[in-house]
Amino acid sequence: MECNSSYQYSGNDLYDQSEFPYLSSEPSLQSVPSLTSQSHRQHTFPSNNYHHCLTTLQGHNSYISSLTLAGNFIYTGSSDREIRSWRCNPLLEFDNENPTQHDRNMVAAGKGAVKSLAISGDKLFSAHQDHKIRVWKIDSQEPDFQKCSRLATLPTLGDRASKLLVPKNHVQIRRHKKCTWVHHVDAVSALALSSDELLLYSVSWDRTLKVWSTTDFKCLESVTNAHDDAINAVTSSNDGHVYTGSADKKIKVWKKDFGEKKHFLVATLEKHNSGVNALAMSSDGCVLYSGACDRSIVVWEKKDAGGNMEVLGALRGHTKSILCLAVVADLVCSGSADKTIRIWRGVNRSYSCLAVLEGHKGPVKCLTATIDDHCSSSDSSCVIYSGGLDCDIKVWQVFIPSEL
Repeated sequence: MECNSSYQYSGNDLYDQSEFPYLSSEPSLQSVPSLTSQSHRQHTFPSNNYHHCLTTLQGHNSYISSLTLAGNFIYTGSSDREIRSWRCNPLLEFDNENPTQHDRNMVAAGKGAVKSLAISGDKLFSAHQDHKIRVWKIDSQEPDFQKCSRLATLPTLGDRASKLLVPKNHVQIRRHKKCTWVHHVDAVSALALSSDELLLYSVSWDRTLKVWSTTDFKCLESVTNAHDDAINAVTSSNDGHVYTGSADKKIKVWKKDFGEKKHFLVATLEKHNSGVNALAMSSDGCVLYSGACDRSIVVWEKKDAGGNMEVLGALRGHTKSILCLAVVADLVCSGSADKTIRIWRGVNRSYSCLAVLEGHKGPVKCLTATIDDHCSSSDSSCVIYSGGLDCDIKVWQVFIPSEL
């Protein structure tokens, strides 16, 4: 489980660890061999010639808990229920003297943190600490401005009403309390979309995985007790598999057969020795990356079409818990409680750390990344957006040397 109260960075890192259990690092995962070979470690590029911070976006008054990218706009969610949109110049020409000029719109809803964001077409889905999922309509008529208006709150009133009078639709959530199965009853911690974007997957500290229609917003399925503890992460692959990561140290793989209505458990992946905080899938859907409080990123590869996975090894280098992961092209980006971001690249199952990005004054809570199509260098580059407990959003450019 993650934190459940607001955090203000004080500059001296004296936050209450009891409110942020995912920041408490566990001993390093020694049972899995390292994929970062000695021969590849020499390719770490500390020089700013290869990476630099383009700008720091400021405007939120509390820590950044989620972010996502859509076209030339980035959407950020904070611990005080705000969602903001920012215009990202496609030529990466940011005004560092006045970075707040990019903040184009803000909405606020619910109570507590905005835990996760996902975008499908002109719809923005937000997961909240108050157990709800909210759907926003993005008005993109103006190229430099995007306004969001609320479409729905999940579960919808109609969905709740249709289930209310049928006893089999009620589930026990506490000793003396029941509710319909369409409700999350604790913080909604993460969201993911299916490859065709027709389904939205949500996971919660209530230990459930739910499946929603992105067209009519109905809750199609709820997997009760999907894990033995709070679920912190979810991702999906292009072949229909769904992956959930939990504070119970396990990753579970789910699948729904064609024509069936329910997902079933395919596999349980157990290698981490502490709670799993983050999951990310490679662009081809063949490799899964998992980050945990044991400071390691475990790399899993699909063995067969049935969803069975095997461990390739672990990426090590962070000195504290892994809090977030993002994949872009053949790069893996990891954010940590040690306040850094690491950029990894794999060649023939051996990984090198291309860059260590330093600049956040607090733990790095969320990441997203994209290829820089406007790079004028002979080398390719990517742009990384990071949000931290220091309330800042940083924009980084990382060049990928062609000789690697």
